[in-house]
Amino acid sequence: MSNELQDQRVERTVKIKRCAAVVKGGRRFSFAAMVVAGDGSGKVGWGYGKANEVPPSVDKATKQALRTLVSVAIINDTIPHVVMGRCGASKVLLIPAGPGTGVIAGSAVRAVCEAAGIKNILTKNFGSTNPVTVVKATIRALQSLRTRDDVARLRGVAL
Repeated sequence: MSNELQDQRVERTVKIKRCAAVVKGGRRFSFAAMVVAGDGSGKVGWGYGKANEVPPSVDKATKQALRTLVSVAIINDTIPHVVMGRCGASKVLLIPAGPGTGVIAGSAVRAVCEAAGIKNILTKNFGSTNPVTVVKATIRALQSLRTRDDVARLRGVAL
């Protein structure tokens, strides 16, 4: 990874889950971590890592998040249009906002938006609020964004 991306990298741990397996000597705990990573200027990804301790699970999730970076269309620190993303029972509505609004979002959606570099946005969760599915739904919504130029190029017309 280049040094420039290393310096600007934004990482947010969204959720850490603890799982207990009952064995002969008692309970054995393992941990799963969900991490969102981005460069703060239009790229964001998520990762899910599992290990017997918290730090290794976060490291695994971070590595996976950096491998799965996707590009996001950002215009004037917000998104180009209203979009809804869905994953399982979670639905996330993303609405562009004017300058000075800030990121009005729950913790999972906020982590994704801040890692992507979005500074003004309104959001609403519908259905399940499980952080794992909310993050996936948010990234799906951001992936489906199209700028005016993208649409014009895809349709082959001037807008």
